Amino acid sequence: MSLERPDSASDLNVLDSGGVDEVSVIPWSLLLRRKLVQRVGVSRRKATLIVLLSCVFTVSFMITLLVVSLKTVADDLNSTTGIISWAITAPMLAFGVVGPAFGKVGDLWGHKRVFVWGLFVAGFFALCTAVAWDAPSMIIFRTLSAAGGSALGPAAMAYINRMFDPSERVRPLGYWSFVTAGAPVIGVVAGVPLVALFGWRTIFLMQAPLCLIGCVVAWWLLGDTERRANVKFDVRGALLLGVGSVMILLAINRGPAWGFLAARTIFVAVLGVVALMAFVRVEKRASDPMLPLKWFGTRNVAFPVVSQALTNFAYMGGFMIVPQLLEVGLGFSTSHIGWLIIARPLVFSLVAPFSGRIAIRIGERNAGVIGAIAVMCSMLMLSQIDLGSSDLFIAVGLSLSGAGLGIASPALTALLANSVEVADLGVASAVQQLLNQMGAVLGAAVMVGVHEATISSGIVRSFSYALLAGAISSAIGIFAASAVRRTPLQSPIR
Repeated sequence: MSLERPDSASDLNVLDSGGVDEVSVIPWSLLLRRKLVQRVGVSRRKATLIVLLSCVFTVSFMITLLVVSLKTVADDLNSTTGIISWAITAPMLAFGVVGPAFGKVGDLWGHKRVFVWGLFVAGFFALCTAVAWDAPSMIIFRTLSAAGGSALGPAAMAYINRMFDPSERVRPLGYWSFVTAGAPVIGVVAGVPLVALFGWRTIFLMQAPLCLIGCVVAWWLLGDTERRANVKFDVRGALLLGVGSVMILLAINRGPAWGFLAARTIFVAVLGVVALMAFVRVEKRASDPMLPLKWFGTRNVAFPVVSQALTNFAYMGGFMIVPQLLEVGLGFSTSHIGWLIIARPLVFSLVAPFSGRIAIRIGERNAGVIGAIAVMCSMLMLSQIDLGSSDLFIAVGLSLSGAGLGIASPALTALLANSVEVADLGVASAVQQLLNQMGAVLGAAVMVGVHEATISSGIVRSFSYALLAGAISSAIGIFAASAVRRTPLQSPIR
């Protein structure tokens, strides 16, 4: 009887299969774990999926938790809202930018270690955040925690795509999409009541043990993924991609505050472009590139990623704009706004788990197109909000974007997963995470910029113009989604 650990994610499926000689084939540790998961009435795959997504939610939820509580944190640390806002901006940048490196490391050396150590780093620095003594320490700890947490999304997707056949992936990817895209949105909505009830330090103090418990459970439950032999990590490519992405995201994010035509904004943007151009040249010559450039010439890789980034532009941009419209333009109270904007994440959380059935019935391409259309219709409806607009009209407009993203994201993610080699799933997921983050940051910056540039036409009207920019982005996303090819449901694309 073998006493060794499972060395491949294929072991995740062994426990759910029948017709094997348990004594001679299955390691004793796997037998023990099967008995435990059977006692609680779930299969090993389901147990693994629950652990993966619970850990990802714990990390992703905290990225945006303080968005609407910045003044509370600033007062507690004797700082200003402008400085503390970096506790949101820097983690968002780190979460999107560091992911590709972790995805590549997982593909090369196994995703189990990357997942567990990323979760440990996220939990350790969450504990440090809870005892931060000033604004700089708090910002640094939050950024390091988010950087560690960025490893979880790509690793979780790599496990999901190894555990489930191409014909089965859309449904679990619906749950994955809800967690990765929905958790940050829920964090914004839940931030105010949680901070008011427990205080911001207590929330991070609670996150730390959850992460550490997740480390123990994940190390015990997860089998390791296969490792690629005689392959080098592309250090230069990773550094150039990181620097270029950070500079571009920073220029987009700080553009409204610095001024898009300000010297430092232009300098940062140009530096980012130069770094990314150097990254492309390095990748063309690298024997083991950080990011295979051939992907961007593949229809079912390039178009799904572009469509998701464009719809995320509208989704997150609208998420930043609509509360301001309701508060500044229509004079709604904070509680009134809170009850309205919860419609979007609520609908998203209801639709995403069922998106697999939708995609199976109508095809991934059609699901992507319908989802992007729903987001576009949402932006068009919300752009018509004016004094006298009913709560129902506003809630329906918000709900459409939640439903649209919930339908499109899992289907397009499944297309992407079915179009790359299994060994590249981690970095493919991380690239998707990075571009979605770029779309979100760009959407917020551009839509806020449009609002500020047209404010002379009236407060409400300027917000309408901003939302129309989101509608245009979604319309382009529709064409991108329509350009993909539907994948066969019963056989993998390799």
